[in-house]
Amino acid sequence: MAKKLYVGNLSYNTTEDNLRNLFVGFGNVVSAKIIYDRETGNSKGFGFVEMGTDEEAGAAIAGTNGHEFEGRQLRVNEAMDKPRRERSSGGGSYGNNW
Repeated sequence: MAKKLYVGNLSYNTTEDNLRNLFVGFGNVVSAKIIYDRETGNSKGFGFVEMGTDEEAGAAIAGTNGHEFEGRQLRVNEAMDKPRRERSSGGGSYGNNW
């Protein structure tokens, strides 16, 4: 089963191809994604890499966490699931009888 990794402290110039190439030496890279700001289109300096197996993910973490890549010291660990936000009813005081 594939394992998703968080990759932080990336250079703002890192491309998804560069990120994929860094991790391919540790096994099958299912996907590599850089996160970009919606408004500016600039990199946020982090991304995610999905490795093919738990063993490949472990090797990738051991081989890249704390190591320099494109002038930056990487922070690599297992990605956590994004917490689900509860949807609000829209807020405001509509319907309240004050």
